[in-house]
Amino acid sequence: MTTLLHFLVLVLSLLILFPSSIIAQVGGQWELLQESIGISAMHMQLLSDDRVIIYDRTDFGPSNLTLSEAQCSLTPRDCTAHSAEYDSLTNTFRPLVVITNNWCSSGSTLSDGTLVQTGGWRDGDKVVRTFQPFCNSECDWVELPNKLLQRRWYASNHALPDGRIIIVGGTQAFNYEFFPKTPSNSKLFKLPFLQQTTDSRAENNLYPFVFLHVDGNLFIFANNRAILFDYTKDVVVRSYPTIPGGDPRSYPSTGSAVLLPLKNLELGLDIEAEVLICGGAPTGSYLKAQNSGQFLPALKTCARLKFSDPNPTWVVESMPMARVMGDMVLLPNEDVLLINGAGRGTAGWELGRDPVLTPVIYHPDYAPGSRFENQDPARIPRMYHSCAVLLRDGRVLVGGSNSHQFYNFTNVLFPTELSLEAFSPPYLDPANSRIRPTIMSPKSGLKISYGKQLSIKFAVSRMMNPSSIKVTLLRPPFNTHSFSMSQRLLVLTKKQARMRIIPRLLGRFEVKVMTPMTANIAPPGFYLLFLVHQDIPSKGIWVHLS
Repeated sequence: MTTLLHFLVLVLSLLILFPSSIIAQVGGQWELLQESIGISAMHMQLLSDDRVIIYDRTDFGPSNLTLSEAQCSLTPRDCTAHSAEYDSLTNTFRPLVVITNNWCSSGSTLSDGTLVQTGGWRDGDKVVRTFQPFCNSECDWVELPNKLLQRRWYASNHALPDGRIIIVGGTQAFNYEFFPKTPSNSKLFKLPFLQQTTDSRAENNLYPFVFLHVDGNLFIFANNRAILFDYTKDVVVRSYPTIPGGDPRSYPSTGSAVLLPLKNLELGLDIEAEVLICGGAPTGSYLKAQNSGQFLPALKTCARLKFSDPNPTWVVESMPMARVMGDMVLLPNEDVLLINGAGRGTAGWELGRDPVLTPVIYHPDYAPGSRFENQDPARIPRMYHSCAVLLRDGRVLVGGSNSHQFYNFTNVLFPTELSLEAFSPPYLDPANSRIRPTIMSPKSGLKISYGKQLSIKFAVSRMMNPSSIKVTLLRPPFNTHSFSMSQRLLVLTKKQARMRIIPRLLGRFEVKVMTPMTANIAPPGFYLLFLVHQDIPSKGIWVHLS
């Protein structure tokens, strides 16, 4: 009894002295994948062949990744790379050649899986660059000069239902355009909303949060306001209330945002669409940090808006800790991972302080007050210019962090970070192996069509609850500057009330689901399909929706 009492006193003392440290030890696991890939991961995109395309900027100075002799002849600079291809299946990487400056650019994938990267700085600000999946080890970037009509720097992209990509905004760019160009869309389209949301000297509306609504319009959030925009008619359909508090959430105040998982897909236009916006920096943070060295505490709030409602209102809740420059990653089981970032300051060179090392999982369907779950903290600060993307096996690839104008590794608060890590959410804990499903068929690479029934056969050692089975479809995004462009998770509708046990095969089951009904719900392209049992996802398979 005395021993137990001493133990309880010790635990209570630790909670009083180190409350955040104790609370953080909840779940998840970190793994260092590469101590250095030679460049800093400022931009990331997972391709449909499980390779991740990574790049920073060409005017950083010489990197730590050397180009081959053949590649070296293609670039006018030194013989080092500013882009890399990382193979997530083999944990290997190789250098790629970027000729023009792709600093603070944007991107998305076409329906055939091609990565389209748009804009950048100076000689790269009107350039489109493409990278093909499923090509050999000699494939590289293809640069297309002057394919953009407007200088695009800090813009946002989104994949559209017709297969095109829309490019929205950027610094002093109050307009949008499309790629690929056609005779009918080879011009700039004005978007006054972007000018209306620009703050003097700070802008605070860069990298706007753009999401495709299930009615085909675009939800666009910039600074502290949002609209629903019909890009086919070039008109604002509706305006939404200002986010509570009125603080900016867009770059350089740099919060993050996701479209929460879409459900009840068979209902068509009645599908609820809800956005979640978390963190950022209070009004005036950028100028105070830049001009007087005052690093204001980051915002501690998240706000949800069900923008499909007739009269939507923002619902605000508090995170466990304040966060600016964080990333938000949709997980296969419908949770949201909040990761990376700082506790004070804003985006910009040397303007962030107090690294936030503790990831947080947000459970959208839990009751208010119980949605946030702290995870085991990282050891490497991931602040300005860091990235996070989901891999097919359910891990989250984390890289980057460069708070300086060049590659600075010494005598700075936060050195340039060239490493890659993987964060494994709690669903990957070995203790879940008996209830973790494995997809037996179809095989990865399946082509699927809209509005069709899809049969998925899977194995699981211990079926806990057949009604807990769900199938999710995730579009891997282009991630940079705390925003994952075109990120989208759909929960497919089950067409059978209960699972079918496959005769003579112990532990084998089948579930039938409906694929998305329209391209407004899921634009054509490559998606990761997961089977989830008791909130534990399988390894994903690639499907091509067309």
